[in-house]
Amino acid sequence: MLKHRDTGELNNRLQWFQGEKYSFVGLVNSSWEKERVAKHPFARGEVWTGTNSAGFSIMNTATYDLKDDKVADEFMDREGELMYRALEICKDVSDFEVLLDTLSRPMGVEANFGVIDAYGGACYYEVNNHKWTKFDVNEEEKGYRVVTNFTMTGRPKQRKGVDRYNRASKLMNEVPKMSYRTDSQRVYLVKDIYSHKGLFNVISRSGSPILRDITACSIVIEGVKSGENPLHTVMWTCLGLPTCIPYIPVLVLDSDHIPFYLKKGKSGDNAEFCDLALSEKAKRGLEPRTEGFEVEKFIDEKFDVIIENWREGKIDTDQFGSFYDTFIRMAYKQYIGTGR
Repeated sequence: MLKHRDTGELNNRLQWFQGEKYSFVGLVNSSWEKERVAKHPFARGEVWTGTNSAGFSIMNTATYDLKDDKVADEFMDREGELMYRALEICKDVSDFEVLLDTLSRPMGVEANFGVIDAYGGACYYEVNNHKWTKFDVNEEEKGYRVVTNFTMTGRPKQRKGVDRYNRASKLMNEVPKMSYRTDSQRVYLVKDIYSHKGLFNVISRSGSPILRDITACSIVIEGVKSGENPLHTVMWTCLGLPTCIPYIPVLVLDSDHIPFYLKKGKSGDNAEFCDLALSEKAKRGLEPRTEGFEVEKFIDEKFDVIIENWREGKIDTDQFGSFYDTFIRMAYKQYIGTGR
């Protein structure tokens, strides 16, 4: 599941939470705690994409064609709170639907919500203050669903993000025409569009109209098949701007193992990699990047080894956490050492 985030708040970071039922990793605005107190002081929290220890993952896209009431603006924009709540109590799409049914009305949202779980569930929900409509991705003929900033059940004349929808759809449709290529002695086939590497390089890094000046983050959540360990879910993350920073794999685990350069720094609220990306953006602008970063070859190869050893039972969760912590430091040194 790909989340390509546009927002007026360009300073994003990751944070680990211990929720009511499940722990989770969420994408937050760097100033989210201050914002929450100012906007909705009684909210538990807000996140803009995330995955939890049950393998449940969620994202949203804003819509502008679905609101059908006169609820005032100060009671809206609660999508981040809804996703926070979902991550701390939901294990699958059914739990999420129960949450949607039982939240008090008006819900304060107007959005598409994308959800995947560890049981084969993959759905999009078009949600406004009072009702929701479900689209099951498992029933899609092409095996995927492209969603931007409009809905299928809303008002066509008020759709936004149509140009981005058309561009993403075209890129996905053209994948079978792509030629084979060899990279670092590994052959990448057409199927790689459905990997984190393919989704970042083909979609998120493709330039205008998908890349915009307000693009703040790109995340690919790699779920697990039914019956597999939900903790194997990987949240591949590019903070700041996907053309200006490499992707890093992040997992929930049983405690905070978020790379230090993707979370709140010691000297402030911002994440180091987000700051680096925004600095690089000031130099290179919104130029596309189709081949990714050199360090990403190192990241893929090293991470593949340690997570496969965990999946195969050669190491336990604690050992994986230790190896992972070493790996993320190696990836950091490798990237910083290249001079970017």
